[in-house]
Amino acid sequence: MTYMQPGIADQHGVRDDFVPKDSYLSAEFAALEKQRLWPKVWQIACRLEEIPKIGDFVTYEVADESIIIVRAGADDVRAFYNVCLHRGRKLTEGCGHAVKLFCRYHGWRWNLDGTNDAVIDREDWAEKLTDESLTLTGPKIGFWGGWVFINMDQDAGALLDHLEPVASIFKNYEFEKLRYRWYKTTVLPCNWKVALEAFNEGYHVQTTHRQLLPVNDDATISETHGPHATFYPPPDNRPVGLPSRRLDAAMPNDTRQPVASFFDMMERDLKAIVSERAHRAAQRLLADVPPGTSHMDVLMQLGGFIAEAAITDGAGYPNLTYEEIVRAGLDWHVFPNHIFLPAPDAILAYRARPWKDDPDRCLFDVWSLVRYAPGQEPKIEREFYENWQDHDGWGLILTQDFRNLADIQQGMKSRGFAGARTSPVQERAISNFHRTLREYVLGK
Repeated sequence: MTYMQPGIADQHGVRDDFVPKDSYLSAEFAALEKQRLWPKVWQIACRLEEIPKIGDFVTYEVADESIIIVRAGADDVRAFYNVCLHRGRKLTEGCGHAVKLFCRYHGWRWNLDGTNDAVIDREDWAEKLTDESLTLTGPKIGFWGGWVFINMDQDAGALLDHLEPVASIFKNYEFEKLRYRWYKTTVLPCNWKVALEAFNEGYHVQTTHRQLLPVNDDATISETHGPHATFYPPPDNRPVGLPSRRLDAAMPNDTRQPVASFFDMMERDLKAIVSERAHRAAQRLLADVPPGTSHMDVLMQLGGFIAEAAITDGAGYPNLTYEEIVRAGLDWHVFPNHIFLPAPDAILAYRARPWKDDPDRCLFDVWSLVRYAPGQEPKIEREFYENWQDHDGWGLILTQDFRNLADIQQGMKSRGFAGARTSPVQERAISNFHRTLREYVLGK
């Protein structure tokens, strides 16, 4: 198959930020991703709070590879390829707790540090089985913000180097103190990149999430940082609580209620990005802030209320400057498959992966993470839905996004569609993502 390269105009008159449709549809492209992308990149396997006790493990799967993340000691987290060295059976499934890593086929057993504990009738092999040859191997492992990353390329650079400038920008956000409010996974009827990109630009808000426009000015600027990208409001955007400039709407005289309404929407329709605590703090505006207070003072008061509530709850609050809050923007894409929307005490995060060998489907994780007082975090409940429509608890905003995806995947197969014409202002993150992706898959 001949792949069109980004930047080449065709009869459709596309721009340099054109994204050819083959990377979303082609089984051959998906096979190249399996060979040249997933074994070569840092990617999130789990969070440390998922394995708090010695022996706790998470099984992470991507493409055809399965990896065990296990807590081998109080301060010792290991990553191993999930395979018995005898006949290749997987050692673990899902998440759980184990004293030993055990093969249910012939009973071979490993310690949590990867050393072999038992080979049934080992004398059959005489000296041919050495302790070294029986030790489990695994990918590189790294840690940032409470996440556990793996990279199957032993020659890969350091995780923190890969994460720059994200790691520096969020160094004071204390993401490691966040805990799951909820954790949901589903199989979506689209390529993993289609799903990821639905959350990698704000341009769709004005149509897909139009209910937000009365209290949210939606225009964005997309900015790239090597393989990563972000989007944020332009300097002349109206702050939250004011209507979008797309609407012919009068400016409110009292902005306390519009700000509170925005937080109501986030809590009712998403239950992420803002914490329950921040939602309650927004309602304080109506009682504790006088009518006629300037809009910026309303927002400053709200920030104080949220921080005060977090400290009172025992959750604490990161010590952030105004510049750090502004620089955080609205949304970050960490190459290849992670997106998060940050706030000082909560984030909404996504992870997309291929589903088996089907380029028309993907495995999609959605995480709501919140800062809790130690011991007050909810028990982790991992929900899985093979069809996202089997669950009616996604909330309005995610439901609106998911409804687009099957029609995108099907529509791109049309003979009338050559590829995506991404906005050079609001969707640079997407074209940048594909330029980086195609360097891995097709070469520079």
